[in-house]
Amino acid sequence: MHIRLSWIGFLVLITGCSHQSGDGPPLKPIDISSINEPIPYYLPPSRSGNPDSYKVLGRRYRVMKDSQGYTARGLASWYGRKFHGKPTASGEPYDMFALTAAHKTLPIPCFAQVTNLHNGRSVVVKINDRGPFHQDRLIDLSYAAAVKLGIDKTGTAPVEIRVIDTVESLAQPMFLQLGAFSSKSNAEKLKQRLRSYELPPLKILQSHNQGKTLYLLRVGPLNSKAQIDSATQLLKQLNIQPIIVSKN
Repeated sequence: MHIRLSWIGFLVLITGCSHQSGDGPPLKPIDISSINEPIPYYLPPSRSGNPDSYKVLGRRYRVMKDSQGYTARGLASWYGRKFHGKPTASGEPYDMFALTAAHKTLPIPCFAQVTNLHNGRSVVVKINDRGPFHQDRLIDLSYAAAVKLGIDKTGTAPVEIRVIDTVESLAQPMFLQLGAFSSKSNAEKLKQRLRSYELPPLKILQSHNQGKTLYLLRVGPLNSKAQIDSATQLLKQLNIQPIIVSKN
């Protein structure tokens, strides 16, 4: 059972789980293999998604203050088109084609690696929603994540969740510079090209030197070496050779 929570007034809207009427895969099949895993990076806690506690179906859940070191095993399910475009507990719209998930008590947002214990497949997801509120289930996956793990046909499967720690930070946040352009439009073109990939925020900054203006396209902030390595690996696959820079 997946329950959509509205934290404004703590309204609870009870709906069905993915195998019930009205929910399921997209009406038109898409190629999930082209969807890239999100690159974990530090995000501040969602204001709307992290009350101290909340109550659903007579049971109270206490939201964890810290996800560092969290691992758990349990049953995973998934939810699909019935909820596509509707608000998640974090306030973001649910996208069944993004690699996301719902958990009852982990702070949101956070990132986790989910492994299907039946077939060994793993995927990194962004946890940005609450649920599932079915007694025996640990995590509700997006449709895309379910396909990646081979759960979309079976409906459920035993999984292991391991939260990816993004708190271990560098001495200061770093950025990857993807290019320095004399034309802002060229910087914008590359930024638009990269929007479809799961990268940390893309920013264009101006640099003035000896009367010339350059437009710097950067990815970040990146708070750990692991984040830098993950982003660099993806960018190199796109034939982009980034350089590591500080904010200034």
